[in-house]
Amino acid sequence: MTGYIAAAFCLAVTFLNLFSLGLAAWRCRVRPEPLADRIKATGLADPTPPVSIVRPLCGLETFSEQTLRSTFELDYPDHEVLFCVQKKTDPIIPLVEKLLAEQPEGRGRLLIGDDPISANPKLNNCFKGWQAAKHQWIVLADSNVLAPKDYLQKLLVRFQSDVGLVCSPPLGVWPQGAGAHLECAFLNSYQARWQFASDALGMGYAQGKSMMWRREIVDRAGGMVALASEIAEDAASTKLVRGAGMKVALVDRPFDQPLGRRGLLAVYRRQTRWARLRRASFAHMYALEIFSTSLPPILAGAYAAREFGFSPWIAAAVVAALWILPETLVNRRLRWPTTWHSPLAFLLRDLLFPIVWIDGWLGDDFEWMGNSMTVRETADNAVDGAA
Repeated sequence: MTGYIAAAFCLAVTFLNLFSLGLAAWRCRVRPEPLADRIKATGLADPTPPVSIVRPLCGLETFSEQTLRSTFELDYPDHEVLFCVQKKTDPIIPLVEKLLAEQPEGRGRLLIGDDPISANPKLNNCFKGWQAAKHQWIVLADSNVLAPKDYLQKLLVRFQSDVGLVCSPPLGVWPQGAGAHLECAFLNSYQARWQFASDALGMGYAQGKSMMWRREIVDRAGGMVALASEIAEDAASTKLVRGAGMKVALVDRPFDQPLGRRGLLAVYRRQTRWARLRRASFAHMYALEIFSTSLPPILAGAYAAREFGFSPWIAAAVVAALWILPETLVNRRLRWPTTWHSPLAFLLRDLLFPIVWIDGWLGDDFEWMGNSMTVRETADNAVDGAA
């Protein structure tokens, strides 16, 4: 009897995995219609409204010049760029001043200071940019997002009447070394894949890498301090939008995040940090994540094979192939970074994932950008009147 249960479990979760890959491939397909025509079809009164882009910065990264410069290379008629830094001593400031000096006057501004409205340093850093933004459409974009020339159009095109927020998960690109390829395996065909599959079913989740807001939606909820209701501003954003009876939508295809070299330990720490944040905000969904990678069905398939008198090793290899090969093919189909390392990285990710998942349940504390944080913090720590 247990052999049949194990076999049924293996088949069910393998089918779910293949279904999610198919959904993501369909959701991220190349669309032939021009973006301008699709934006007009959304019914927006102005297909290219003025936009404020708020970019919180903290420290100098390997690709900072490329990612920050991309904000000034957009093919868009009217947008301002607000760079937000918390400390006057931040090493990113000379680069920002150099980029601003190359632009027409008024195209961008550097804002320095800290507004402790929450336990989230990034949200505190963004607050001054949100307050200073001149326009009703506001994008919060992380410093390591590489914006394509049609960045704003790709966000705007997803605004339908029932959409309150449009965002993009990161797509890891330019990986160098084993750690970066493992990071790609987590970011791309695992996290981005499941997010796009969920979005295809009308259940989009916000991610803070790129978020485009209509200001009035946040203002109706009490201002930006409302995003402090969770330790992660993207989780708070998801709940805020759903609470308003609207949906979070994802862009058609994710925006690039250059990786370069990544240490294996740093990758692991990032994943456990994100795991703890997901568990804290969406525990019911987080509990199911253990079934989203290949190790449980591999073990179940091997057990079922042994019960039925077959080689468990061959069964494990077949199940692994049924998970890893389709993921590799979808990666290539979508033109996401794929090399001969990718199947090995997918397998290593799936072997590590149960450890990350357990860590997500057991731990509350983590470090982000030199800041000690905990998922136990809530909006109760927000400063009264900061809104």
